[in-house]
Amino acid sequence: MFDALSDKLTRVFKDLRGHGRLSEENISAGLREVRMALLEADVALPVVRDFIQHVRDRSLDKEVVTSLTPGQALIKIVNEELVSLMGESNEPLNLKAQPPAVILLAGLQGAGKTTTAAKLGRWIKLKENKKVAVVSCDVYRPAAIKQLQTLANENDLVWIESKETENPAIIAANAVDTARRQLIDVLIVDSAGRLHIDDEMMQEIQTVHDKIMPVETLFVIDSMMGQDAVNAAAAFNNALPLTGTILTKTDGDARGGAALTVKHVTGKPIKFIGTGEKSDALTPFHPERIASRILGMGDVLSLIEEVEEKTDQKQALKLAKKLKTGKGFNLEDFRDQLKQMSGMGGIAGLMDKIPGMSQLPPGAAAQVNDKEFVKLGAIIDSMTRKERVDPTIINGSRKKRIASGSGTQIQDINKLLKQFKQMQKMMKKMTGKGGMQKMLRGMGGNMPPPGMPFK
Repeated sequence: MFDALSDKLTRVFKDLRGHGRLSEENISAGLREVRMALLEADVALPVVRDFIQHVRDRSLDKEVVTSLTPGQALIKIVNEELVSLMGESNEPLNLKAQPPAVILLAGLQGAGKTTTAAKLGRWIKLKENKKVAVVSCDVYRPAAIKQLQTLANENDLVWIESKETENPAIIAANAVDTARRQLIDVLIVDSAGRLHIDDEMMQEIQTVHDKIMPVETLFVIDSMMGQDAVNAAAAFNNALPLTGTILTKTDGDARGGAALTVKHVTGKPIKFIGTGEKSDALTPFHPERIASRILGMGDVLSLIEEVEEKTDQKQALKLAKKLKTGKGFNLEDFRDQLKQMSGMGGIAGLMDKIPGMSQLPPGAAAQVNDKEFVKLGAIIDSMTRKERVDPTIINGSRKKRIASGSGTQIQDINKLLKQFKQMQKMMKKMTGKGGMQKMLRGMGGNMPPPGMPFK
């Protein structure tokens, strides 16, 4: 998400940082570029207008104009205004209610409500240690009820039965009673969506809401819909007492206008974002982290959380112990690292969280892709264990065999071995005195991330 916007803003601020002093003319020219970038990202015009005005007023302040690093001062202002636009800080779910705490999901058809219901249930179950049940009130979309039942079973959530012949409001009310009897902590109600907003739809969702009086009424919004989604959010906000929104399909949206607009339109916080198709691809929305990503500064906190959650800690400790004892980092270890990265959503899911990635040459980031990682894994898998442990024995005939077994070229084998040598050097630096500083210096030198071509 935000790829195009981030690229454009990075270029604007790189130019502004080149000026020792900023004049009103410099600032105005830069903000014109920012304005265009935001509009192209599908941010609503009134939001862009207010945002630019706030930044302009603060940028012309004496503190910025006379600063020794005016470019940095301006970036700081834009960062703060982006955070303010998206909601200051993450606002957690309100689950403080007599069980069951009821969460109602609303939105247009195709926004991803049903999958979001399962993802949210899984997140609450694991992070809040709650017993979670789900129920579907979507009696219109074919197989909608069955879909949620399947997702509930896959994620170990309690499934409350409903039928397509029943009234949605009655289904919801009965589900609350059932959840209360079964001592459920949280009940998530998936409502029916429509292809467009109409009075009948709004009346139905209002009736469901009045029957169950949820503690959270969340609008599920497809981030790829741009302005249409934002207009829908405004309509739902007028019809229902929304408590927040969930942005879905953010992994497929390079613009991100919905994230920068929906809080302004509804006045309600974005609580979660969907980052992929898998059940664990739902994360709390942190405005300050997203602003950092938009400005190309990465998102180290989210990266650390993801690594801690999705990597095998025992395996990591085993590798650390191995390195400390002086045993070298080999291709089997490299393969394990590739598998761990794949489990974290692949390189595409990590790129915008790594600081400095926006400074790569144009097109370089595009070459670091998951296909390259799959190729590296295939090459390593085609080696014998002896070759993985001691790559120095890989001669010309062995390379030919490995290339044939992995469906690659000998030049791919050579590239992998070259990258691996660089990683070995980095690992040695990590285990020595001042290891982390040495490692960072190595990363700033000639060692590209795995999969990126050497120059």
